[in-house]
Amino acid sequence: MSVSSENPYGTPTTTGPEPLRPYQNRVNTFVRGLLKVPVVSRIVGKRLATLHVTGRKSGKVYDIPVAYTVHEGTLLIGTVLRPWVKNLRGGADVRLTRGGEPETFTATVHSDEAAVLDLYTVIARDNKQNAKFNGIGYTADGEPSKADIYQTWRQGGVVVQLTPR
Repeated sequence: MSVSSENPYGTPTTTGPEPLRPYQNRVNTFVRGLLKVPVVSRIVGKRLATLHVTGRKSGKVYDIPVAYTVHEGTLLIGTVLRPWVKNLRGGADVRLTRGGEPETFTATVHSDEAAVLDLYTVIARDNKQNAKFNGIGYTADGEPSKADIYQTWRQGGVVVQLTPR
């Protein structure tokens, strides 16, 4: 059975989240560099930040450029379940740099259907480029497609919510 026939919200308008490209590490390195330049980081940092995630086993700090949405005093990051997300399970503390000094947050990973549908809707309304990257299109009335969000969830989409400490 195909994903679209199992989708309770109808037929998706996309095929789902974009796969990681072979050159993604080079792009991430470039974006991390931009986010370190004071004047540029204020402009780029309105949508992008560097998330500093500590590996559960290795203790190594990974610097991941992420797009974020501000929502009700928290930050939302929509992503497909990547290896770095596993390090945030259980309310891990993380640091995030948005064009200034790193800030500390408590991370909550939302992976249940209802939360992902609700929070990805907020993200997609705020950032169309992020929605496109995560396989979310829009209906004729300009609203994020629930069928697309559901498909993204089915393909491993999660929302990381960062609450300031």
